[in-house]
Amino acid sequence: MRSMHFVAGCALLAAGTAGSAEVTAAQANAAIKRINGSAAFGQAVAALDSGHDQWVANIIKLTEIPAPPFKETVRAKAYKEMFHARGLTNVEIDEEGNVLGLRKGTGGGLVVVSAHMDTVFPEGTKVTVRREGDKLHAPGVGDDSTGLATQLAFMDAMNSAGIRTRQDILFVGTVGEEGLGDLRGVRHLFMKGKYKDRITAFFSIDGGGMDEITTGGAGSKRYRVTFKGPGGHSYGAFGIVNPMAAMSQAVVDFYKTTVPQGIRTTYSASVVGGGTSVNAIPNQVWMEFDMRSVSAEELAKVEKRFLEVLGQAADVENRARSTKEGLVTVEPKLIGDRPAGRTPPTAGIVRFATAAYAAEGVKVRYGSGSTDSNLPISLGVPAITITRAASGGRGHSLEEWVGVERAPNVRIKKIGLATILAVAGMQ
Repeated sequence: MRSMHFVAGCALLAAGTAGSAEVTAAQANAAIKRINGSAAFGQAVAALDSGHDQWVANIIKLTEIPAPPFKETVRAKAYKEMFHARGLTNVEIDEEGNVLGLRKGTGGGLVVVSAHMDTVFPEGTKVTVRREGDKLHAPGVGDDSTGLATQLAFMDAMNSAGIRTRQDILFVGTVGEEGLGDLRGVRHLFMKGKYKDRITAFFSIDGGGMDEITTGGAGSKRYRVTFKGPGGHSYGAFGIVNPMAAMSQAVVDFYKTTVPQGIRTTYSASVVGGGTSVNAIPNQVWMEFDMRSVSAEELAKVEKRFLEVLGQAADVENRARSTKEGLVTVEPKLIGDRPAGRTPPTAGIVRFATAAYAAEGVKVRYGSGSTDSNLPISLGVPAITITRAASGGRGHSLEEWVGVERAPNVRIKKIGLATILAVAGMQ
């Protein structure tokens, strides 16, 4: 039987789990200590251990259901059935394609625990999983199939131990986290979904490693830029303006942009296309650009410089060659806009995570990245991204892998579950 001190202590903390001012480091440490020392949590950890093989099987099953960008439907239907099998209520696929399932609490408030269903790989990519020892290999096997499987493992452990929480927990498989999806799933959840005004804290299960949580949302601006010109025969029309030259000049000049020291800020010219034939001056070429920063201010500076460079490059080409058949023009189109921000280390959700790692003898690092957590952070909702597995690598490549060693992965899931239960208010 749990002591009244344990129940009362967790209830007290649950009242302010999402607010940074309501939970001190000492309170967070005490809450994690009580959770780790409870018989119910001990049973949950035992379930994480005994369920390890099922976790691996779920990773393989989910990975081998293709989920290309904007085509997550088949995986979503399978994931919905997995939610049903674990006794969640109000299980549904919402208007945007997210899979939702509710685990009712005993009081008020709503904590979201999520992982994303989409991958970066196009339709037709071979996604058969190959196991070599304690590693699984396949495109998307880590990012974020393992996050989805880890979410299921949390549900199984809580069910096995009969754990209840004060706040409701909404488990979500999101769509559109990757690339041009531009966080469309989590945007819908917070902007239009039926739970949008109830969410007090947000977890994304994404990324790998033993000692880091993501508290900083690296904002991004993504553009598809089209340069147009009159076009013509490469020999007969030689000397007229060429949009390819203007685009090339834009890349060269943009790559002279300096970024600040100490504030992670990046840019990349990433995808290119256009033209019709090797012996034709193109009438249209295009390129996609990605700019990121943990600082909204620095991101705005890079974006401003980028847009200036585009216009200047077109002007340079129009002055350098003949415009008798027409000018080179440039059309930038914003195709991705992820907000920047950070959940401070003093926030309750971060303090609980820090305490959960410390209880395992790990000094946690606070990192930054571009995940579903960006959106709630930008809205002032406390949010962090926790790791899906103890190890992994080669993400977003055909050689992607995830480590499935039992001990470290049970340990990292223990830390993640303790953090979620502290935020949700374990009863």
